[in-house]
Amino acid sequence: MEANTAESRYNRMSQERSMYERDGEKAADLTIPSLYRRTKTKTAEIKQPFQSVGAKAVNTLAAKLLAVLLPPEASMFQLTIDTLKLAETGQPEFMSEIDKSLRMYEAAVNNEIDISNDRVALFEALKHLIVVGNVLLYVGDEGIKVYHLDRFVCQRDDVGNIIEIITKETVHINAFDKEFIANLQQKANYDEQQMIDEEIDVYTRVTRDGDIQNWYQECKGEIIPNTEGTSKIETSPFIVLRWTRRDGMDYGESYVHEYRGDLISLEALMQAIIEGAAASAKVLFLVNPNGVTRSQTLAQAPNGAVREGLASDVSTLQVNKGADFNIAMQAMERIEARLNDAFLMAKSVQRQAERVTSTEIQIMASELEQALGGIYSILSNEFQLPYIKRRIHMLVRSKKLKKLPDDLVQPKIVTGVNGLGRNSDKAKQIEFLQTIAQALGADVMRQYINLDEAIRRFATSVGIDTINLVKSKQEIEQEMQAMQQQQLVQSLGSAALGSKLVDPKNVAEAQKISQEAANANQET
Repeated sequence: MEANTAESRYNRMSQERSMYERDGEKAADLTIPSLYRRTKTKTAEIKQPFQSVGAKAVNTLAAKLLAVLLPPEASMFQLTIDTLKLAETGQPEFMSEIDKSLRMYEAAVNNEIDISNDRVALFEALKHLIVVGNVLLYVGDEGIKVYHLDRFVCQRDDVGNIIEIITKETVHINAFDKEFIANLQQKANYDEQQMIDEEIDVYTRVTRDGDIQNWYQECKGEIIPNTEGTSKIETSPFIVLRWTRRDGMDYGESYVHEYRGDLISLEALMQAIIEGAAASAKVLFLVNPNGVTRSQTLAQAPNGAVREGLASDVSTLQVNKGADFNIAMQAMERIEARLNDAFLMAKSVQRQAERVTSTEIQIMASELEQALGGIYSILSNEFQLPYIKRRIHMLVRSKKLKKLPDDLVQPKIVTGVNGLGRNSDKAKQIEFLQTIAQALGADVMRQYINLDEAIRRFATSVGIDTINLVKSKQEIEQEMQAMQQQQLVQSLGSAALGSKLVDPKNVAEAQKISQEAANANQET
């Protein structure tokens, strides 16, 4: 094996990963053993834990993280306008129209996410992230592909940026081109039958060059034809996730690892109780060997039978460990209470309903942020932002969406601290208008606030199309002119009908004449 091949590089980098693999397997044994096994054989028996609290904890926390990272029926990202760039254009009055267009853009991206299977793949990835602490996502045209820790290695710089990734996959030989197979056969000196039956490891190496990411696939030291690729870092299909962020560390520790002590104690107590209860449930009769009652007579007697003997010759063996069981149960309850609190099983604002409001998602995100030590901020930065940029890039590449101007529009992920999606804008707008009206009065608000713009921005924040719903400025002016005409007719009398003063173009002149006549009457 050559020293500069992807395979040799993978083997060297996997030595640093081994510690995290061992911790991940121990964490899986206490929660969901089938989730992560370093040794994968068809005949390997998976030992199930005595308790199910660990599995429930992982599934519950993963479901809540999924609900805030890719919320159904709600947008988890927002496209914002660079107001300084917009001001330089000299057309700030178009902000509401631009914001409306961005809202439609967001809806198209969210619709693409909804029809994909990304949530299913992300749920699997989140469970690995909770138990093992590390996972790799490949966001391609066919959806998200999940790489477990035993299938990839990575290297980061001092501030945590990915500079190298190598994945390992097992592929059947028939999946390759015949010419490439022949080349491998000649180089590796394999016979034909061996090549037909063999499954070969394929390595994908991803490297960083400035703001560009390059990758290729390799097998047996040979680069596979037509597998080279490149992309910008911000639109890379490879997304490496970790539970904890520590500068200078390539991998992160899992959340389950932090609570291994409680899980180990719970496992031991539950095993002792189950085995003790099984022993206590066993019924055993003892017969006095010197008595008149024979054990064979007692064993063979059916229910309700009449046999000769003395009741004093027969006794029942009892364990009498009820007090010990109570102590173990109390200890278990205390441990379960701590785990319920740590994995957010004991509290949740989310209702059991098909449609959950944006406010509920926002509160749940804040709950995750506070309880888990900022994990939502980590995932919003290391998953949500690159995922959305990748999704937008894929839609633009397939010509389903037009490319946004980079100098004017920037994708912005709104975390649980500041709110989720457009719901945050709606709440801020309502609070602002209410504060102005209460502090300065409705008259001042009408004087300084553009109500037309406020209405349109509010409609955009809640995702409502204002076409034929909200009146335009032209329609409002026409209605005001018609109302003024009606008032003039009433004030001037029937003689004004047909007069040129009633013409909309002469409304102002008619108002002036009417006012002068009223003043003259007052002087008289």
